[in-house]
Amino acid sequence: MQYLFEPDIYTDRRRVLQASMQGNVLLFPGNKNSPINYAANYYRFRQDSNFLYYAGLDLPGLNLVIDADKGTTILYGDDATMEDVVWTGPQPTLKELAASVGIADVRPASRLFEDYADCSMHTLPPYRAEHYAVLQRLATHADCSVAPSEQLILAVVSQREIKGPEEVAQMEEALEITAQMHTKVMRTAKSGMRESVLAGVATGIARANEGEPAYGIILSRDGHILHNHHYHNVLQKGDLVLGDFGAENRMRYAADITRTFPVDKRFSPEQADIYNIVLEAEMKGINAVRPGQMFRDVHLLASQIIADGLIAMGLMRGNPEDAVASGAHALFFPHGLGHMIGLDVHDMEGLGEDHVGYGTECTRSDQFGLAYLRMAKSLRPGHVVTVEPGIYFIPALIDQWQRQGLHQAFIAYDKLTAFRNFGGVRIEDNVLVTAEGQRVLGPRIPKTVAEVESLRAKA
Repeated sequence: MQYLFEPDIYTDRRRVLQASMQGNVLLFPGNKNSPINYAANYYRFRQDSNFLYYAGLDLPGLNLVIDADKGTTILYGDDATMEDVVWTGPQPTLKELAASVGIADVRPASRLFEDYADCSMHTLPPYRAEHYAVLQRLATHADCSVAPSEQLILAVVSQREIKGPEEVAQMEEALEITAQMHTKVMRTAKSGMRESVLAGVATGIARANEGEPAYGIILSRDGHILHNHHYHNVLQKGDLVLGDFGAENRMRYAADITRTFPVDKRFSPEQADIYNIVLEAEMKGINAVRPGQMFRDVHLLASQIIADGLIAMGLMRGNPEDAVASGAHALFFPHGLGHMIGLDVHDMEGLGEDHVGYGTECTRSDQFGLAYLRMAKSLRPGHVVTVEPGIYFIPALIDQWQRQGLHQAFIAYDKLTAFRNFGGVRIEDNVLVTAEGQRVLGPRIPKTVAEVESLRAKA
């Protein structure tokens, strides 16, 4: 079953793109089924996000051409065969599906290479074998010049980065599912349980709501491993569990939420101290989100709050502004504050992170930590960003910095031995930039110490 916006939504999106790409022919290759271990056993199909944005159809084997010179749109693909119907049931015709997204011109897949046998086409950066295959066939057999186009990239980024109300509603739906995932995980966890059980709980809720995890679930007692996709550990008393996961709903819009909670019913005093520093950085970071605000400055604000809190605990020293300017805080907070989110969890990352998160108004820093900031540019109404500060104790990184004598004026290395097995804390929400300021999307998911401990008491 296809879940779609009204046809006018897609028609308007294509019209806007045509206006910004006048005189050009635009190709959006769709995705195909990808085999796991033999030809008939597929991974879960996921359509290309740019194809979804302009054509909506979540089906394999399609290609979209928007001719901004003639003002036309053509969908290339083939109807289901009787063999397909035997295995998968009756299917709507491609013409019927195309009409549901406002496309009238439907042609067989092979016609693409005949219709554009001698032309120049703009496309986006390919990332799958089937994309490269289409481009190569057009270039070698149809003598068509087709290549990734910076002009098209910039036009698509400019359009997709501003979320319409219909998109925000879909993200809210994804967050409703995600809230169920997180609260169930927090209620279920207990000492002696494998992380894999909790990952299964989260996955099951997403699928029960006709969704999927939007990305590889991060759910581990080893919260200091930033993208930890292993679930083999057994939870022990005294552990913290970091859960970074979100649902992709039926319309493929993503949520991305992180919560950290204790295996015990309550945080230890040290855990609560670290947790509250991160929570303050997150909440003040969210409050700083507003139109015209450079997101890089929101990141630096959160970084300074983290440095200030760690200085108060005796784990850092000196002036927090100087510590952040030097990059010393990145021993504990080595990643960026957040990124755009929408149809992709790192929205439009395939178009180039610098195009999406930096544009022409700022350049990426080469400082450790700050260099990983995915989003830096000025915020605009309609942007949806994650705000996700964290504090981590990464033994290998601590050892390297201490061995190299880095930032000794700001880091109390002698105090870090007691925290080598601490793990990490991250707290994350998804934030819509509004004309007045900001709004945290989705239902409230417990995140104060009191809220988390109240939920853990029910485990």
